[in-house]
Amino acid sequence: MKVLVAWADDRSTNLGVRALAKGAGDLVKKAWPDASVDYQSFGVGAGPVPISDRALATERMPRRNQLHDWIKAYDLVLDMRAGDSFTDIYGVRRLISMNEFSGIARRAGVPVVLGPQTIGPFGSPLGRALGARALRGASAVIARDSVSARYSSDLDRSVDVVSTDVVFGIEKPTVSKTVDIALNVSGLLWSPNSHVNAGRYRASMIDLCRELTNRGRDVTLFAHVLDSNDPDNDVPVLAAIEQIEDLDVTRFVPSDLGDVRRFVASANLVIGARMHACLNALSAGTPAIPLAYSRKFAPLLEDLNWNWTLSIEDEGDSLSTKTLKVMDQIESEGDLTALEARALEKLEFAASALERVIG
Repeated sequence: MKVLVAWADDRSTNLGVRALAKGAGDLVKKAWPDASVDYQSFGVGAGPVPISDRALATERMPRRNQLHDWIKAYDLVLDMRAGDSFTDIYGVRRLISMNEFSGIARRAGVPVVLGPQTIGPFGSPLGRALGARALRGASAVIARDSVSARYSSDLDRSVDVVSTDVVFGIEKPTVSKTVDIALNVSGLLWSPNSHVNAGRYRASMIDLCRELTNRGRDVTLFAHVLDSNDPDNDVPVLAAIEQIEDLDVTRFVPSDLGDVRRFVASANLVIGARMHACLNALSAGTPAIPLAYSRKFAPLLEDLNWNWTLSIEDEGDSLSTKTLKVMDQIESEGDLTALEARALEKLEFAASALERVIG
């Protein structure tokens, strides 16, 4: 059994993307323990050429079938769409390219399964049409939350399974609790962005650090997107916060996915706006307070009965005040036992859906 996991990168500087790749590979192994798994996202991967918009467009030209000939060697393509890219909020060009890749697989006779992921939203008529086409062409569709399942139904394709994020299938680290509060500050949101007010987010994170230390809590800032030339990384932000004179915080920059999972497993509580920073924590046995900037957070976690997600842009009390209130509730009420059992059950549903495709 040979499986290609598409749109998940096991070498990305974004450790959430690496978690997606690792979890998707583990899901394949749950279905077929002896399967071999390869990965392909944009750029270099298992393919014969780096994947780009141009490479995918070229495949449509006569006698240009490098990708077709390569993909037909696989028994299945597990299309993960980076977990949250099956939408047009990042532009239709990205959606078109991802659709084209799965189309090459189907034309090569290889079944494509849309793996556990967020489905939608699609804000434009073209986006909705592209989304509906991808759903119709998939041999199976696995949503990672019930809202995505309803969105798929609205596009006339009922999902085969409602599962959860594949990170919950990754083996839990075994470590001692040596860190108090682990706080991930997102480089994506720290700078001007299309999701939240960056200035208000920066002020909220600094206030939160100050309020936590005033309570006598030890705060360790940690990166979940590693340093690179891409402005979307967390490392410079940690250095900037650490230099603020009246803040007594430390920082941790992990070396890889395993390192960050051991770190969050060692914490008493994780707070973060990177969704997979929180999912890595929850799947490693540590309570987490997600600070949400998009729809993808709450439905997934509410399906697991983890109802502690805060919206960064909500009005009312300050984000730091709301976070401290939720922290107090979690420390008295938060129990991960039921969450873990529910997540593993949902991943069994996903593995069974994969098995049914191959028969």
